[in-house]
Amino acid sequence: MPKAVKKTTETKKPTVTKKTAAVKKQEEMLYDLADLFKVFGDSTRIRILYALMDGSLCVGDLAAELEMNQSAVSHQLKILKQNKLVKNTRAGKAILYELADEHVKSILEIGQEHIEEL
Repeated sequence: MPKAVKKTTETKKPTVTKKTAAVKKQEEMLYDLADLFKVFGDSTRIRILYALMDGSLCVGDLAAELEMNQSAVSHQLKILKQNKLVKNTRAGKAILYELADEHVKSILEIGQEHIEEL
């Protein structure tokens, strides 16, 4: 007599493999990268970053150089700082802003090289 086959209605839960975890991590990185490039999508922020390529400046000096009011420059600096593209240091009463690191300068230079090739 043949044995009865027991049917189960249980569904197997998908297991998270290393590959799917790696894909998820890569997707998160790509979203972060897209957010970073959005910051570069504003011409005012690009102008500020280019002005800081020559060295540290306070908000007043940046505003004068860019012919903008200080509150507008401060607002853009806040966004740049939140995205770790600029950093600041206190020098007496003044707060000086500078590029966060060489990567920021490299991104700007590579972008400029690409534009010049077009």
